Amino acid sequence: MASFLSVNSTPVFGIGIAVLSSFINGSTFVLQKKGILRARERGGSYLAETVWWIGTLATVVGQIGNFVAYNAAPAVLVTPLGALGVLFGATLASFVLQEHLNILGKLGCALCCCGSVVLIIHSPKSDNMTSSAELEERLVDPVVMVYITLVAVLLFVLIGWLAPAYGSSNIMVYVGICSLLGTFTVPCCKGLGLAAQDAFDGISVASNRAFMLFLGLLGTLIVSILIQFTFINRALERFSSHMFEAIYYVTFTSTVILASAILFREWTSVSIVDCLGMLCGLTTVSIGVALLRISQDALLTWKQTKMLKKVE
Repeated sequence: MASFLSVNSTPVFGIGIAVLSSFINGSTFVLQKKGILRARERGGSYLAETVWWIGTLATVVGQIGNFVAYNAAPAVLVTPLGALGVLFGATLASFVLQEHLNILGKLGCALCCCGSVVLIIHSPKSDNMTSSAELEERLVDPVVMVYITLVAVLLFVLIGWLAPAYGSSNIMVYVGICSLLGTFTVPCCKGLGLAAQDAFDGISVASNRAFMLFLGLLGTLIVSILIQFTFINRALERFSSHMFEAIYYVTFTSTVILASAILFREWTSVSIVDCLGMLCGLTTVSIGVALLRISQDALLTWKQTKMLKKVE
């Protein structure tokens, strides 16, 4: 396992896997939403819908792809490629779910992709963590512990109070829950690869500690994914799939970049110019998502413009 990770741990390999995973992940929300709509029409549970289970299987495959990608490249390089999934998901939703994507929506998708390219260009090309011992040391760092505690408190408030009261009317509640959980899922995916190298490298005190770290990260990852899975489906029951996916992408990317900066210190090799470039890229993506959100209520199309000219 260690040799596999070391041989393939190149940015090109990570980018390729991340792109493939983005397209797979872009289809998951659409397929799950389709299963939910079909179940609603039949008056049954979406758990009995084949389409929903296909979307769920795609989620598993996409997560496996993300695991490989996060261990082959820095998280701040892999995560922005999720914009390709936003574009693919929005396009697929317009055909499968008949969710209208007007000019503003298409422009929003284009801006998401352009912003992601900027993020990739200015992101760090390598990270400086190479062992489970170093990962364990950073996990007990006071700054990391304070950040994890803060995220846990926010999740408790969102899940225990805001979700029951405002989740069905405000998309940001479910988006916030799923995005904050990215603080755990992405670092755990990357940390599992580091821990696995030492955990299965022999029988010693160091390997035993690495194995315990591996189990802890794996348990945290599973719990985080299950909670994300639950609230993603709740969001898809109430909101448009491509709107949720786009907003979720921006907030998820933001939390992952922040978590990576704190835990993996991937920013140590980034210059001021690159930091400003990544900020501009994230801003561009945010504007694209805002346009996607506005497009839900706007009636702007080329056809409509022609019709208005004829009326005048």
